[in-house]
Amino acid sequence: MYQTRRSRPTAVVTIAALVFLFAPLLIVILFSFHSTNSLSLPFEGFSTQWYREVLSDRSVRSGLEVSLKIALLTAAVTFVFGTAAAYGVSRTMSRLKGFYAALFVIPIAMPALILGIALLSFFSDRGIRLSTMTVVIAHTVFVMPFFYVIAQTALNRIEVAQLEAAADLGAAPFYRFRHVILPKVLPVLLGGAAISFVISFDEFVVTYFVIGNESTLPLVIFSRLRRTIDPSINAISSLLLFVNLALWLAALIYSLRLQRRRRLDALAQTEDIL
Repeated sequence: MYQTRRSRPTAVVTIAALVFLFAPLLIVILFSFHSTNSLSLPFEGFSTQWYREVLSDRSVRSGLEVSLKIALLTAAVTFVFGTAAAYGVSRTMSRLKGFYAALFVIPIAMPALILGIALLSFFSDRGIRLSTMTVVIAHTVFVMPFFYVIAQTALNRIEVAQLEAAADLGAAPFYRFRHVILPKVLPVLLGGAAISFVISFDEFVVTYFVIGNESTLPLVIFSRLRRTIDPSINAISSLLLFVNLALWLAALIYSLRLQRRRRLDALAQTEDIL
């Protein structure tokens, strides 16, 4: 039997790429515990003062609340309208199906700067006051293509024979969607909504143009960077990183449990047949 050999150059390149990716994150976390306000070596000692300062800062807490509210609303709106759009396009028999799909994907190719300026002009021309809702609308436009691609890929995998069988048994269209399609694609759709949440939470450029008097957490960080650079920025970044890791671990555990449940169900069905 042919056995592949490990390539030393490939291993070196892989390790170098991993170091390139994760070393900056480790440095950010390390200096978030620095006892002084310096961000350069030598490292003079550990302290949690920057975390205490960040957690007691009213502007940081306010920016976090605004960012969470905007990201949750964006994820919810994207989930509803993105699922409806992907389902409609995936089930249409029109010759313009590819054109409709392209319309939803076009914003991906548009730079965030151009999109922010365009939306700002749109709101200004129609006399719409900039607020949290204008940010939600802008973020929905920005993240919809990402969710749409994920949702359409999942919906295209649904076997038409299952839908035809449900229709032959008298199931209404909404019943078919609710009991046949949705259970199969819901984990993927929730994953797409989570991606929409993360993109919206981290978005800066589009937010900068369409927000009103409030500030999101990225805007708060940008404002701090314009005044001074100290380990408090590292502390904020580290906290966000820890939260993202916790969410990733939760999603991984859920995915593993879901796969295990599916394997057990398949095994049980096989035993019933035998």
